[in-house]
Amino acid sequence: MQGVWRRVVYVGLYEAIAIVLAGAGFMLMSDAGALHAGGLSALCSAVAVAWNVVFNHAFERWESRQAVRGRSVRRRVAHAIGFEGGLAAILVPVIAWWLDVSLWQSLAMDLSLLLFFLVYTFVFNWAFDRVFGLPRSAQPA
Repeated sequence: MQGVWRRVVYVGLYEAIAIVLAGAGFMLMSDAGALHAGGLSALCSAVAVAWNVVFNHAFERWESRQAVRGRSVRRRVAHAIGFEGGLAAILVPVIAWWLDVSLWQSLAMDLSLLLFFLVYTFVFNWAFDRVFGLPRSAQPA
């Protein structure tokens, strides 16, 4: 599977599984029931997807104006910190409001999600490539 169809399937599966798992995590970290935690998880997923589009557009505009081209480790680290920091700035107040917890509790939940998603993304990408094959860009010449 290649091209746009691959990306659509990837995002759909990634987010659907993430919503279920993050919803379970919110249930474990709070007193929320399945419906309430699942709703928050779906909202967080929608925010993350929207933030991804907005942040990457802004980052790429900034990047295009830089004298030095390419993506060094330093630039990749800046990208990751900018994305995750911006997402946390959006989600921490949302989580606190939705679950009626303090901002500190919400920040702890958000950090837990960040650690979870580091592992989840790695495992999901590995499994996705095993099931659907590598994209052309990663296939041997």
